[in-house]
Amino acid sequence: MYEPVIGLEIHLAMKTKSKMFCACPADSFGQEANSSTCPVCLGLPGSLPTINYEAIEKALMFSLALNCQVPDITQFHRKNYYYPDSPYNYQISQFDKPVGEHGFIDLSNGRKIGITRCHVENDAGRSVHPAYANYSLVDLNRAGAPLIEMVTEPDLRDPEDAREFLQKVRAIAQALGVSDANPEEGKMRADVNVSVRLPGEPFGTKVEVKNLNSFKSVQRSLEHEIKRQSRILEDGGSIKQATLGWDEGGQKTYLMRTKEEAADYRYFPEPDLPPMQIGQNWLEAIKAKTPELPDLKLARYLAAGIREYDAQILAFDHQLASFLDEVLKHYSEDAQAVANWLNGDITGYLNAEAKPLQTTSLSPEALAKLLKLIDTNTISGKIAKDILPELMQGADPEKLIAERGLSQVTDSSEIEALIESVLAENPELVERVKANPKAINALLGQVMKASKGKANPEIVRSALSKKLAI
Repeated sequence: MYEPVIGLEIHLAMKTKSKMFCACPADSFGQEANSSTCPVCLGLPGSLPTINYEAIEKALMFSLALNCQVPDITQFHRKNYYYPDSPYNYQISQFDKPVGEHGFIDLSNGRKIGITRCHVENDAGRSVHPAYANYSLVDLNRAGAPLIEMVTEPDLRDPEDAREFLQKVRAIAQALGVSDANPEEGKMRADVNVSVRLPGEPFGTKVEVKNLNSFKSVQRSLEHEIKRQSRILEDGGSIKQATLGWDEGGQKTYLMRTKEEAADYRYFPEPDLPPMQIGQNWLEAIKAKTPELPDLKLARYLAAGIREYDAQILAFDHQLASFLDEVLKHYSEDAQAVANWLNGDITGYLNAEAKPLQTTSLSPEALAKLLKLIDTNTISGKIAKDILPELMQGADPEKLIAERGLSQVTDSSEIEALIESVLAENPELVERVKANPKAINALLGQVMKASKGKANPEIVRSALSKKLAI
């Protein structure tokens, strides 16, 4: 049985107001092509870059959150290579003095994944290939935008682990406000390096799969490559080092280029940017304003009584975690109940509508009110679920219930009348329940239907049992 050896290279688009080395807006997603450019990011002669202080600070905060060692001095270098959508013909990146080295992330299975380095660089532009045209266009809006690149050690041994690692990186980046880390907008991209070997043997020949833009693609491309390489070795063949792409439609890798050699990037210090001194005072100030990290959220949620399964989901989803914390400010009686709604009905609604939570009009106060109404038996859980779509659109639960008369029926005489009616209409079902008391739920459902979901189910169940002497 062959064992995979996996390493990741991850690019995160940083969430800053301006680009890495000029004052142009960093986030130009959806804007007119080439509208966010200037002489610096166009690489025009005579223009000089300046360092974005905000980007460096966020990169340092991210490195510290990944348990990296931060050097006393960080420095930019020129990385020389040709890119058709890079106006410089080189990239301003970092070489031997990155913002962080030798970090790690712990996975839920206890495996520690080493992080070789985190460094800062500027992004390239974007090539546009019009349909049925024999030419390509270049959009330089993204050129010069600040990126963090992080490289792992070859410590991953399973595609599921790779997916969890990426989810943790995204959660950390979002919790810190370092990056939106949204793969769909190109704000988080990954390359994977993968080889297979027999356990205990030296590493095999690796291949690289480039530009994967979703966690699902990372997992599936790894699963495909592990099977492909294992079959070749089992048949007596050998793996050739290569760079591959991923065909999402066909769910398979394809060859981009072979005969890989170590690239000679001819790094040399960027002559227009001085080295930066990272003093201890600066690092302490960064630590002091670092938001709560997902691992600490997880511990807090577990202490609040949330089950581990739900706590794991919430702690590593920045939107849900932020919403949960706001709800708990208004409703602290049962944290697990809040988790049930967020991970259940609310997530179900979001998936069905294909929209993120922040694009809805649901407020933490509204969810807190809904839970209190359930606790006080003002409404049933069914009524709460029925009105949830309107709450997602901004409705107030108290007003809805008052306007529609949705308050739960708890009056015993009213419930008694409903039961009498249902029993009279369903004599065969009554006999079946008397013969098999476990079938009482069928009668309970009929009474709830007759009350339009407003009868208190526990009172109904008790009254039915008493009425039928079961």
